[in-house]
Amino acid sequence: MEKNGKEREGVVHAETHFDEDDRDLTLRPRNIAEFLGQAKIKENLAVFIEAARTRRESLDHLFLIGPPGLGKTTLAQVVAHELGVDFKVTSAPALDKPKDLVGILTTIKKNTVFFIDEIHRLKPAIEEMLYIAMEDYELDWIIGQGPGARTMRLPIPTFTLVGATTKAGNVSSPLVSRFGISFRFSLYEQTDMEAILRRSAMILNVPLDDSGASLLASASRGTPRVANRLIRRMRDFALVSGSSSITKKVVADGLERLEIDSLGLERLDRDILRMIIERYAGGPVGAETLAISVGETVETLEDYYEPYLIQAGLIQRTPRGRIATPFAYEHLNIKHPQSNANALF
Repeated sequence: MEKNGKEREGVVHAETHFDEDDRDLTLRPRNIAEFLGQAKIKENLAVFIEAARTRRESLDHLFLIGPPGLGKTTLAQVVAHELGVDFKVTSAPALDKPKDLVGILTTIKKNTVFFIDEIHRLKPAIEEMLYIAMEDYELDWIIGQGPGARTMRLPIPTFTLVGATTKAGNVSSPLVSRFGISFRFSLYEQTDMEAILRRSAMILNVPLDDSGASLLASASRGTPRVANRLIRRMRDFALVSGSSSITKKVVADGLERLEIDSLGLERLDRDILRMIIERYAGGPVGAETLAISVGETVETLEDYYEPYLIQAGLIQRTPRGRIATPFAYEHLNIKHPQSNANALF
């Protein structure tokens, strides 16, 4: 039997009780001690969680900002686990009508952590309903139609809303103002990435030597999701090649086969840089033009590829468009035009 549209898109509502043995969740930290990196966020969050536990109240609503794969969903799960409460998860596109939100908030248990991913994509009617729910723990519900319609307020249990977004600027000010706690995630440092990879290797029961961890960390784009995906693939390469552990050679060979370089750039990353340098003389070039040139959507270009390319110092955003930096030329082993000009003097 065909699944409904929301299930086909992979944006279904789910509830977690932390007793499952799902292979995809095995690498996720379950508590703050296991959550590596983002030290300042963890330090402050631990205080807020302890205070909420002491008062036996729900944690204040939490707003998480940052690129994909940095652990926003995982941190929401950690919060629920530390508080000992249920965890309910959905995404904004799955909340199609107000009744979808009503169905969730009227059935949750007290102090549940309710996670909404891509919260910048909420529809206005649902967002307005959330305002009252977040402040007064009530829902406005319209009964009847036409002249006889009336508004009824439904009480709901106290809960903690965790909203995650990659585009904080697209979230309305009234909604942002209702979050009591706001954290902005940054890309992970090399040492944190190595620690994450060692933890994942231990869970996957595969030895990972220091040189292999260092090379793999540098190729993981400062993103735990990428690191965990790569270490699974390196485990495959090690097994098939007959290596008893993930060594530097295994990682180097594996990255070459996956077309990932030492900076973590994938083939399309390099295509983007080459397109700016070779077709558009180093830039500036607009995002839409660049996206069409490499066969990607503007959203994918801006949400997935650009943040890391900018963070790595390979491109710059300007009012006129994207520009390749001298480091991009150097990384691709392409001569920078300025070097030719300097040679004339």
